[in-house]
Amino acid sequence: MASLQWSVEQAAPIKPIVVFFEDEGRFGRISREMYCWVRKDMIPAVARQMVREYIYAFSAIAPQTGDCFSLIAPHCNTDTMNCFLTQLSVQYAGYRIVLLLDKAGWHISKNLLLPGNILLLHLPPYSPELNPVELLWRETRRKFFHNKIFNSLDQVEDTLATALAYYHQHTTAVKQLTNAYSYFSKIDAG
Repeated sequence: MASLQWSVEQAAPIKPIVVFFEDEGRFGRISREMYCWVRKDMIPAVARQMVREYIYAFSAIAPQTGDCFSLIAPHCNTDTMNCFLTQLSVQYAGYRIVLLLDKAGWHISKNLLLPGNILLLHLPPYSPELNPVELLWRETRRKFFHNKIFNSLDQVEDTLATALAYYHQHTTAVKQLTNAYSYFSKIDAG
């Protein structure tokens, strides 16, 4: 239980608490087909491609507020996670952040640099259903990536940036997407 408590230095002055969930998603140039609506007299045709080029998105969402914070990166490693945590800490400097995440290697690395206003809590192994960011990835792929071909990794990055900007600007959409996690609205963040 001691891991849930901030030290006296971190708690003074007392800042409100915000609960975020974090996860990474891989997006690339391998196309994925999905059902689509067409007229009865038409046969749907969707192009395919199989190019193994990827970029990664690190995202944290707060189900109780709909806030979404993301970073697009070429790699998924401890250095990128450190960069993400630093930027999240700066963006929410007025808050104490409880960040729930899985136990990916870069989440438990001895080289992970944890800002003073962030507390990490790890989700149980093999439990993606507990992380609402998984819903964000599913919805992002469905709305922005399925049935599409990308001519370059830059196009993938542009599409991903557009998708994440949408969620950043539309907190209501994030709240609706994560309404199953609404029990966090009962947390007293004061």
